[in-house]
Amino acid sequence: MASILIIDDNETVREGMAAIARKMGHQPHLAKSGGEGLGLFRRHKPDFVITDLKMEGQGGIEVLRQIRSEDADAVVMIMTGYGTVEGAVEAMKLGAFDFIQKPFPPEVVRLKIEGALALRRARGECEKMAQTAETFSRDLAAPFASSGIVGSSTAMQDVMRVVEKVAKTDTTVYIHGESGTGKELVARAIHDQSLRRDKPFVSVSCAALAETLLESELFGHEKGSFTGAIKRKLGRFELADGGTLLLDEIGDVPLSVQTKLLRVLQEREFERVGGEDTVRVDVRVISATHRDITEMVKTNAFREDLFYRLHIVPIELPPLRDRPGDIKQLVEHFVRKLAPRTNRGVTGISDDAARALLSYRWPGNVREIENAIEQALVFADGPLIEQRDLPPFLGGASAPPPSAAPMVSLEDDNRTLDEILESLEKSLILRAFKKATGVKTETARLLGIKTSALYYKLDKYGVTDADAQA
Repeated sequence: MASILIIDDNETVREGMAAIARKMGHQPHLAKSGGEGLGLFRRHKPDFVITDLKMEGQGGIEVLRQIRSEDADAVVMIMTGYGTVEGAVEAMKLGAFDFIQKPFPPEVVRLKIEGALALRRARGECEKMAQTAETFSRDLAAPFASSGIVGSSTAMQDVMRVVEKVAKTDTTVYIHGESGTGKELVARAIHDQSLRRDKPFVSVSCAALAETLLESELFGHEKGSFTGAIKRKLGRFELADGGTLLLDEIGDVPLSVQTKLLRVLQEREFERVGGEDTVRVDVRVISATHRDITEMVKTNAFREDLFYRLHIVPIELPPLRDRPGDIKQLVEHFVRKLAPRTNRGVTGISDDAARALLSYRWPGNVREIENAIEQALVFADGPLIEQRDLPPFLGGASAPPPSAAPMVSLEDDNRTLDEILESLEKSLILRAFKKATGVKTETARLLGIKTSALYYKLDKYGVTDADAQA
């Protein structure tokens, strides 16, 4: 049974409509004026409202406006008399569900009521589905929030589903994605959700070390095994025993080390560099790369058998340009994360700045947007990040801002290059010093220099605590 509000100053029309509603099994509420109808609407919250267009006092248009302002989902039908179709059109533009022209036969009224209540039910179902989807998305993302994975796009939800499933196993995982997409965050999320979460998570960048150093870093070495090996060193595999080892940028591993890696994956054993004793380990291996390993296999730059050992469960991380709907969440996340140590006064971002962020393609992906937000926080002067605070490639004026680093022309400037650079350096130091309210450790962090170097420069340029308040 539905609740139907009928508003009309003609008693015959009111009662006739009410009789039809009752025969259909619904509960009618009757009002003879717009004001009385609005009172009944607020009291009973009806499923459907039928109101006459022309009434003394508040007419149907005013009633419709008021009801829609209080409940945007309200289903309202307008009754019109002869010659008032223009009013009905206006009502439809204002959000009326339908209109019916007097005089009307009972069967038309029944059809209109059925259609209105069907719309109401459909809206209710859509709302339930939306709430369920939101809850599902929130519940799915919750276990990964501590790992810093942010995003409710379909692509990221697919990633999270795979992470959730594979984390419960000891299966080897292969993560592929462009630089800055968060490959290490995903690896940590897998570890944090696994049975190994109480054991070490160890990461090694295979691209950062030369061939000889990488072998030692992975497998360790014995004392005296090479020049500089003054004592035994445990490798990353031993340090990760019982836990998880992330081989980041696996595509940069030289072929000679690939052979030894293959044995570890197959046998779970190896020898340290310069050693003879076999070391056995229990390690879950996750590899990550931005390279196309399948192409490297074709050119014999990567061992095919090692690739298949690593590529058991692949996870493809989407670039940020393919999930622009996640940018707003990422911005909010980084403001919350970075503001406490960068600029506590900032709580959000302006609409203009948000539009600039959304219009950019982010070739550096999540890492690039994090850097952009941190830079904007440094230069923000109010509670919101404004477009002027963003880096220049986003249309901002920061890094360095015009006030801190004015443009100079060697043709018009009698100073030497060293003098010009010193002037610019002093300007940047003063701006950072004021931003940090005179806290020297924070000033050094903002400038990316050691505190000892900052003390030297403050003394060099004669900057005092009073300058922080200037």
